[in-house]
Amino acid sequence: MPKDEFIGKTSKAAGGWGALKSCGRQLLETRRPLAGARTMLKANQPDGFDCPGCAWGDPEHGSSFEFCENGVKAVSWEATKLRAPPEFFAAHSVTELRGWSDYDLEHQGRLTHPLRYNASTDHYEPAGWDEIFTEIGQRLNAIEPDAVEFYTSGRASNEAAFLYQTFVRLYGTNNFPDCSNMCHEASGVALTDAIGIGKGTVLLEDFEQADAIFVFGQNPGTNHPRMLADLRNATLRGAQVVVFNTLKEKGLTRFADPQNKVEMLTGGSEATSTLYFQPRLGGDMAAVRGMAKLVFAADDAARAKGLPPVLDDAFLAEHTAGMAEWRALVEATPWEQIEEQSGLTRENLARAAGVYMASDRVIATWAMGVTQHRHSVQTIREIANFMFLRGNIGRRGAGLCPVRGHSNVQGDRTVGINEKAPKALLDAMERELGVPMPRNPGHNVLEAIGAMLAGTARAFVGLGGNFARATPDSALIAAAMDRLDLVVHIGTKLNHCHLLHGKAGFILPCLGRTEIDRNSKGIRQIVTVEDSMSMVHGSGGINLPASPHLKSEVGIVAGIARATLGSKIVDWQALADDNDLIREMMSRVLPGFGDYNARVRVPRGFWLRNPASEREWRTPTAKANFGAFDLPKQTEWQMRTEQPGIFVLQTLRSHDQYNTTIYAMDDRYRGVYGEREVVFINPADMAGAGVAAGDRITMETLSDDGIDRRISGFRVVPYDIPPGCIAGYYPELNALVPHGSFGDRSFTPTSKSVLVRMSRDAA
Repeated sequence: MPKDEFIGKTSKAAGGWGALKSCGRQLLETRRPLAGARTMLKANQPDGFDCPGCAWGDPEHGSSFEFCENGVKAVSWEATKLRAPPEFFAAHSVTELRGWSDYDLEHQGRLTHPLRYNASTDHYEPAGWDEIFTEIGQRLNAIEPDAVEFYTSGRASNEAAFLYQTFVRLYGTNNFPDCSNMCHEASGVALTDAIGIGKGTVLLEDFEQADAIFVFGQNPGTNHPRMLADLRNATLRGAQVVVFNTLKEKGLTRFADPQNKVEMLTGGSEATSTLYFQPRLGGDMAAVRGMAKLVFAADDAARAKGLPPVLDDAFLAEHTAGMAEWRALVEATPWEQIEEQSGLTRENLARAAGVYMASDRVIATWAMGVTQHRHSVQTIREIANFMFLRGNIGRRGAGLCPVRGHSNVQGDRTVGINEKAPKALLDAMERELGVPMPRNPGHNVLEAIGAMLAGTARAFVGLGGNFARATPDSALIAAAMDRLDLVVHIGTKLNHCHLLHGKAGFILPCLGRTEIDRNSKGIRQIVTVEDSMSMVHGSGGINLPASPHLKSEVGIVAGIARATLGSKIVDWQALADDNDLIREMMSRVLPGFGDYNARVRVPRGFWLRNPASEREWRTPTAKANFGAFDLPKQTEWQMRTEQPGIFVLQTLRSHDQYNTTIYAMDDRYRGVYGEREVVFINPADMAGAGVAAGDRITMETLSDDGIDRRISGFRVVPYDIPPGCIAGYYPELNALVPHGSFGDRSFTPTSKSVLVRMSRDAA
């Protein structure tokens, strides 16, 4: 049997028949394929539910099929007929389950009953909701509030997240480690400084009007596939799509739309990009610096010849501050440094800059390939600077577009999940509730991890997610969580984090996004979410709950809050029974949420006004601010020595994966089948390291904290990636990511720039 047999044929294009076959397999695995297919017809529809997958926006005039392959996977994974009832937990100890894979745990199906860990038997056992709420409340009241970490996943609705932050602040802490800390925190920090708001400035309709779209560090084919249709449509009408991405990804080169009958019948496909550049890991800032340098040079040349300027002088004069300092820095940056850090030639960058200068309306969009480096905030400021030069913000068809991952990660932050809450929010909460709010900054994810490792954290409450597997240094964090006094998990399916129970552990099963939520009067409840384009819309499930013992996220949060705090300040039971009451409270507290209940019941919802998209700059200068930052003295790529076997690792998703959820063991876009413990390597690097396709290798992190981080048995896959850069899947490789390595000011783990030593395993 050939050792590289797991390496197979890659798809000719993203989407196409491969996507349809994958959707079919996923629906069959639910054991209710017809019901699953009917469910999909209500995904992202005005009278249906918001897809629990990515946060890509919905079009103003949608079709009956507003979903993608990953949406089918996410929905079918939740709407499965498979169940993990108390009998399952009676048959399997926690110790045994810890040896199962991520895929096997979640593949058991939906959780059906609230569970309490029994240390004497090492099993989770069912218990009543009231009994569990009472015990959790008693235990929380015995712990100092700042010693509890309240985690939030992007799957939580606006209503659940708002109620959660209300409870936690009344309890007495701002400890809100959130999944956004691990992905787009750098975007929020950088954009707040640059334009006065930590969100993107574009609507989905802007992609229909842009002359050029610059795509940095993202793989929409796997992470947000509906974006591919917008990129393909842009190229079809003549727009230029310029990609900067370290790996050559299928979705960014060719796309066959499964909803296009002609393409499917003819086997044809259309390009999703017109120019594709592969910078070294950490080299995006240098690439943008090089393009800016070329724009300035072209502007000087045009003015010298009496031609119209390249820069938008009117915009720069009226709306920006700080350009002179940044321009001096750009012009002082030598081309040798730009080319060395970016891995791209001046000629490469001239082609990209030419597209920018020839386009009246430009969108810049980015994701975690940009946000998970030490200098991510500086990189995003550089992108914003570049866009300011020709006024590409605050008008249709142009703007800044960070593409969030999980479906409501942006909404959670909007409604108050923030360890450093704005003063205005806390003031409004005090007016609403009539009691003081805690004012000291709380913990983000890395600070929560630090508190757990130091022993100062005593409890963890997780509103969704898979904290221990999503975070860096997963082995260390698992051990630290097991030492906590209290661990509470709220979720729909079993995952590895649920098996970390501390001294008292609970698993609280909640309704999924696809399921009907009725209050005590039998009235259907809806929740709301916010997408990457700041559109807020309603979501109502259509399927019967997986179990009669499930509660909504809102109901669970309210139950814990009532048991912990009582109902003197807030009538938790009333809020648990009527989401409209929560939205009324939100409309009084949150700016832009007035008349909330009526506006979310309008098809497609409403837009949360973004001042920067209308050239209103809520910054200290009252203008859009240029940021002047030196390029890093050395990126991780440059920190490598000439010693063979030193590489820069980035972690990423497989195509059959969403966050830490593993739908299957394949990645057909990269040609990998039945295997996840793989590393993608440039063929020249393979030859230099003396390894061949299918060989097993060991990787060891290079760090100065004295912690030994190494993983063995990973198999080599040749791939189109720059020399010196390698890639592999998380969560398997998170054990190599040091929790002490994080972005400047963002505190985001540097999961895209991990220095590792690679060696071949003994045969």
